[in-house]
Amino acid sequence: MNSKGTGAEYLVEKSDLARLSKEMPKFHDIVVFEDERLDSDRLLATLRTIYGYDIEVRRARTLTSGIDLLLAKLPHLVMLDDYMGPTDRADDALPLIRRAGFTGPIVVVSGALNRNRRTELLRLGVADAINKDDLDSGSIGKVLLQLAERLKQQVEKKA
Repeated sequence: MNSKGTGAEYLVEKSDLARLSKEMPKFHDIVVFEDERLDSDRLLATLRTIYGYDIEVRRARTLTSGIDLLLAKLPHLVMLDDYMGPTDRADDALPLIRRAGFTGPIVVVSGALNRNRRTELLRLGVADAINKDDLDSGSIGKVLLQLAERLKQQVEKKA
């Protein structure tokens, strides 16, 4: 039986999320660079769905305020809007984030993500990129699990 349109797909996603959350990396501190309040609130709600209130999510509406957050305390993960305001792009923000001392994973969230843009962002060193249309707990959960696997492999290589 096809579950599409019956509400069952929602239950399947929730069940998958519950299963995945047991394996989820514990990013206790996340900085979100996002200039649109609605997108920022949506991302915060999704992270709370995944982690509950066991994490700190610090939000910045400008590149400058985000860099200030990083300088005050380095997070475990950065989620970066691809286009912040009329002038700031992820391409420009990435080197500034790294110069601020952040060496962890950066996930770009983009409303204009296509195959070419994704390839370009990965080439620039981001850990992953998500389309803003896909900001749900299932998609973000998968990205976080992939990040956890990569981090685990890096630790094992060093050992």
